[in-house]
Amino acid sequence: MLKTKTSLAQIKAMRQKVLATIQHTVPEECQRAEDPTSRQLQDRGLSITSPADLAPLIDHTLLKPDATESSIAALCREAADHHFAAVCVNPYWVPYATELLQGTDVSIAAVVGFPLGATLTGVKAVETEAAVAAGADEVDMVINVGRLKAAQYAAVFEDIRAVVVAAHEKGAHVKVIIEAALLTDEEKIAACVLADAACAEFVKTSTGFGPGGATVEDVALMRAVVGYDMGVKAAGGIRDFAKAKAMVQAGASRLGASAGLKIIGADSGQ
Repeated sequence: MLKTKTSLAQIKAMRQKVLATIQHTVPEECQRAEDPTSRQLQDRGLSITSPADLAPLIDHTLLKPDATESSIAALCREAADHHFAAVCVNPYWVPYATELLQGTDVSIAAVVGFPLGATLTGVKAVETEAAVAAGADEVDMVINVGRLKAAQYAAVFEDIRAVVVAAHEKGAHVKVIIEAALLTDEEKIAACVLADAACAEFVKTSTGFGPGGATVEDVALMRAVVGYDMGVKAAGGIRDFAKAKAMVQAGASRLGASAGLKIIGADSGQ
């Protein structure tokens, strides 16, 4: 596992600073689904000897505004054929993906508050409820980045928590996108602490629509903050096997990519 340049003492200090601002609203006990891949990373690591080994970690992703029914159908067919972890789509396409993937081992992830995270908290909660009702198993939400950068931690926590409650009520899991390329290391730590306190299942590096994507340094830092009780999803700019493997070695337990076929060596034309 790649070591982070930020010390455990620095992470602990930032954790205490953030939690002090939300201590009266944090649930006493998190009812959070365990990420088995994170546990495997903790216990014995993952053996990645070939590109195909990465398939069960990949969220096969299509979030472009010009996505069509035929491109979503292709995405779902590819995910089912290669046993990817999930497809990640905009909420509009969740019912169609649900229909196509019925009876497969592929989960359906919907983005919420995407891609800016500046949606009203109540709207994010309603969007979550609608996506889950339509068939989403997972929700990838974007935090309110501006509130985080202003150190308004209670507002960020409440925003995440509203989505988590809406998702968990229907048995869905939550990944919290922190848009790491916009944040300092201290802000990345704060975002991860808040996602953990809100009982989300994952923290996620990027939307793929921001100024930068996943880096091994960010993945290592995020893993150091959340430990192995949560998953870490690396997303944004992962387009080949070497980079995908490096993300897993740094601590990622899920990979978000539109180039899933290329990563596993199943599309020589990409």
